[in-house]
Amino acid sequence: MSLSLTLTLSLARPFLLSLLGLSLVQAGTPGQSVIQRGAYLVQVGGCNDCHTPLKMGPKGPEPDMARMLSGHPEALKMPPAPQLPEGPWMISMAATATAFAGPWGVSHAANLTPDKETGLGGWTEAQFLQMVRSGRHLGQGRPVLPPMPVQNLRAATEADLKAIFAYLKSVPAISNRVPAAVEPVAAH
Repeated sequence: MSLSLTLTLSLARPFLLSLLGLSLVQAGTPGQSVIQRGAYLVQVGGCNDCHTPLKMGPKGPEPDMARMLSGHPEALKMPPAPQLPEGPWMISMAATATAFAGPWGVSHAANLTPDKETGLGGWTEAQFLQMVRSGRHLGQGRPVLPPMPVQNLRAATEADLKAIFAYLKSVPAISNRVPAAVEPVAAH
C-alpha cells in the first residue's frame, strides 16, 4: 500500500467511523482495570488520530507521542483557512491532523491531557459525560465541532465513557493551549 494511501486511510478513520455509525461498545476483558479499558477504547476509537499531532518520521507522518492527546499545537499559528472545496468535498485539514476547516468554520483538536490550565484537568467526570450526551463543550457551552464524533461516543455505555475519562486523567499532563474555534466566513 502506498504511503499516501496509508496516510489518507489513517487520517480518514475518525470520519469513516462516524459515517458508518460504529460504536465504541466492546465487551470488557475480565480483570481489566478501568484505566486499561479506557486506554483500549481511546486506541480503537481513534482519539490519537486527531488529538495527537503528527510529526515527520523516517517513513512519513507519524503520531508525535511526546505530545500524545495534547491537541492542536499552541505554537503552530495557522494561516486563514483555505477556500472550501466544491462539490461533494467539504473539509480541509492541517498537516498535523489537528485543525480542520469546513462549513462550521475552523475547529482545533482539544487538549485531552489532564493539564489543569489547558486540558481536561479542571473537568469533572460529570462534565465529561454531559459533553458527550449534549454535544456541547463542558456539557453546556458551544457545540462540539466536527470532526469530533460525539454521536459515536453517545453509543458507548456509561461505564465505557467513565473508563475513557479515567484513562485521559491518567496520561501525562501537557501544557498546550489550543486556539479557539473560528466562526465560518459568510458566503458572498
